Amino acid sequence: MSSDHNHKIRRAAFVGIFLLMALPVMTSSIALVTGFLFSFFIGNPLPEQTSKAGKSLLKLSVIGLGFGIHFNEVIEVGKSSLILTLISIAAVIALGVILGRAMQIPPNTSMLVSFGTAICGGSAIAAMAPVIKAKDREIAVSLATVFTLNAVALVLFPPLGRIFDLSQQQFGLWAALAIHYTSSVEGASASNGAAAVAIGTTVKLTRALWIAPSTLVAGAVLKSDQRTGIPLFIIGFIIAAFVNSWLPAFDDLWQLVHLIAKQVLVMTLFLIGAGLTRKVLAEVGLKPLVMGIILWIVVSATTLGLIVGDLIP
Repeated sequence: MSSDHNHKIRRAAFVGIFLLMALPVMTSSIALVTGFLFSFFIGNPLPEQTSKAGKSLLKLSVIGLGFGIHFNEVIEVGKSSLILTLISIAAVIALGVILGRAMQIPPNTSMLVSFGTAICGGSAIAAMAPVIKAKDREIAVSLATVFTLNAVALVLFPPLGRIFDLSQQQFGLWAALAIHYTSSVEGASASNGAAAVAIGTTVKLTRALWIAPSTLVAGAVLKSDQRTGIPLFIIGFIIAAFVNSWLPAFDDLWQLVHLIAKQVLVMTLFLIGAGLTRKVLAEVGLKPLVMGIILWIVVSATTLGLIVGDLIP
């Protein structure tokens, strides 16, 4: 069988699996792992095309995710926790940057892991990556790190909540502050009760509002020599959130757009995962994961201590 024929088969299989990622049953973690396994064992037959498509789809999905933000709901929570939110996000990102420098991790990678930990996992990473012009492998490694820790948190948090005898309000708040993904906050909180789910989801969405201002600040500080103004996809994210909040008559439509955007992000993560090759993993090593673990433990332990000690209302 000729090499050209083999390439056509690999390309057809790659495109077919990419399209399968549009199915609602496919999740972000499945997409990232599948893309990585395909690249690792078979090889990405379209490296240049997937890189370009991944960057464009990433921006489009971030815009669509804005339709999942309800300003009216989160502003009330945000007003009472504004200072706490600002301090916690700044502290996590600062600690992450310090750890990244100490461990000699590429700046973009440490920033993405820190940003994902501070705000809301993959969505935050997806928004920050184009702003700081992160490479595909930096995005993939960062996503893999937060996905791994997010999965661990989903398993560990419910029993820890019972051990520390957290109320539903306390558990929902802790989950929102220390678990990366909104869906996982909902999943972990569900074992504690409906009130925990409501509080956890609302607080997490409140933090998601800080994606836009945080990316703008990062773009100004980290890439001032390449700055061309406010990224259009961030403006799109903000507009989408406003539209969703103040045109409730079309709520069904906005929620459909949000669901499509989430699935487009899943498809994008397959492409990003396909950029993780053996060579890339050998170059990157385990440092980003170790950094992510340290950062996550500090965040989880600190917020738990503050909540148990009634220092966070």
